[in-house]
Amino acid sequence: MHTFHFKRGDAFFASDSTVEPWSVTFEDEGTAGYLYACDLHRGQGKEDSILDAMLLYNNTTLEEPERQYLGTMQWSRDGMQCVFYIDGTAQAMVDFATRESFCRSNFPNFLDNQHVQWRTSSHEWNDAAIEKFEAEIYA
Repeated sequence: MHTFHFKRGDAFFASDSTVEPWSVTFEDEGTAGYLYACDLHRGQGKEDSILDAMLLYNNTTLEEPERQYLGTMQWSRDGMQCVFYIDGTAQAMVDFATRESFCRSNFPNFLDNQHVQWRTSSHEWNDAAIEKFEAEIYA
């Protein structure tokens, strides 16, 4: 588990899986917070490595602009899934095995990305996937 504190509008944190080449990056540069699923063996730079992007929040939706938030990235034991939490509440999940992601905002949604074989047409929240993940982690 990786934890960090951040203020809205100024955050960057990357967490690599124990299984190459998977990585998850959280970024908030001012207007919104995003989570990215990344393949570190893909492309030449950070932007080329992104398999999927999920909007976690707009900065207008977070309370108290100067407040410190606690971010946590929890990886599954096999290194194929990662859940991102803010202040202990799951906000997004990346599943590298099934090549899909879920977030509470269900945004953005595009045509499925056939180039990287990742489901991007929906990021609809999946309680069952989160419950299964947490049962396996905390059992």
